[in-house]
Amino acid sequence: MALHSQEDARPSLDADIYGTQAANISVPKYRMAEGELRPDVAYALVRDELFLDGNARQNLATFCQTWLDPEVHQLMDLSLDKNMIDKDEYPATAELESRCVHILADLWHSPKAADTIGCSTTGSSEACMLGGLALKWKWRERMRAAGKPTDRPNIVTGPVQVCWHKFARYFDVELREIPLERGRLGMTPEEVMKRVDENTIGVMPTFGVTFTCHYEPVAEIAAALDRLAGDKLLDIPMHVDAASGGFTAPFSEPDLVWDFRIPRVRSINASGHKYGLAPLGVGWVVWRDRSDLPEELIFNVNYLGGDMPTFALNFSRPAGQIISQYYLFLRLGRTGYQRIVQSGYDTAQYIGREISRLGPFELFFDGDSRKGIPAISWVIKEGAQPGYSLFDLSDRLRVRGWQVAAYTMPPNITEVVVMRVLIRHGFSRDMADMLMEDTRRSIDYLQKHPPTRPQSAEEGTTFTHSGEPMKKAGT
Repeated sequence: MALHSQEDARPSLDADIYGTQAANISVPKYRMAEGELRPDVAYALVRDELFLDGNARQNLATFCQTWLDPEVHQLMDLSLDKNMIDKDEYPATAELESRCVHILADLWHSPKAADTIGCSTTGSSEACMLGGLALKWKWRERMRAAGKPTDRPNIVTGPVQVCWHKFARYFDVELREIPLERGRLGMTPEEVMKRVDENTIGVMPTFGVTFTCHYEPVAEIAAALDRLAGDKLLDIPMHVDAASGGFTAPFSEPDLVWDFRIPRVRSINASGHKYGLAPLGVGWVVWRDRSDLPEELIFNVNYLGGDMPTFALNFSRPAGQIISQYYLFLRLGRTGYQRIVQSGYDTAQYIGREISRLGPFELFFDGDSRKGIPAISWVIKEGAQPGYSLFDLSDRLRVRGWQVAAYTMPPNITEVVVMRVLIRHGFSRDMADMLMEDTRRSIDYLQKHPPTRPQSAEEGTTFTHSGEPMKKAGT
């Protein structure tokens, strides 16, 4: 009599479940089912639900990484049961997080990279809020020492996505957002000077603006604040939101000064899961010096037998993304990141050249590594009337699975409609050719079957830190 192991007898995940009773049931949506299902059956039912999701590799609207080394998948699987907060139980994981912080501090030219402080987060949105909170506490300390009120803090930003709006609302800080204008696509020193005062906790330039893909001029803004400090003794620090640019400029334009080489920059955040190439769910914030993070914001927690300092908006969270980030630093090094980032710029500029030939388009951002991130965007030429809008073109590309963002710009140029493609690791030149061929097909279709009324965007479009359009509350 043949003997079989339990593993041999277990149904395969590739088994045909569609001839079973499970294929004839509706899955529960509002209450838990009474009985159990076999693992392979439950897996197949959930997997089939996911068919309706878009193909992440074709999502050119998101900044987030959608292709990962097979080794990253293995490390994520090994780390499923590791809780990042429990540094006493997982000291090796805590050490890898610490190494990542110091590597980034060095990459961003911290004067004391081996001795500064920083932490991982769930993404740049949390990292921004931690950076903002540190600035608010330091400002409040200065104001109290001077005997001044602390009830009206403000921050000055350029055109920002929803993260900074959330920070301002959640932590009772006035947001002084510089609107876009034709001929001025972001924060400038002149506009900053119009808005800062003694209640400004910090100026937050964005190094890779969601709407335009440009780097805001960090060094020029810092120089203006230096002059202000000399003239009026008003010393205002800066936090750089480098969610995207923090992992592109150091490799593509290492001589571009935007980071801790500028003394006024006290903290920087970046997304590991964007151009840091890590899996979704990791961001980083690093302070120039330990003194820039107020001790009052650090909690010492007795957790599962260990005393651990923590500064975060979250508590328990997975460790796999952080472990994977260190793996990527180890595997790629500077030359590997440089190669990947440069490939992104080359592909973006290739698409820009092709797009200019396909229709009545002109480039809005040309993929110049000195100006911004690996991306390309375009508008319909002024005066051109092709009979369709960029929203129609975006909608038509979805027929072939491509998700290409089309959106109106924020105030004060909401009449400008832009189409944008973000180039990430895993998007090859061959895929770019496929995108261009499908764009050509879509334009031909729209010319032969023009919409009776070209689509327009809904009012109130804003963006997540990942780059996807979303609606503002109340619209």
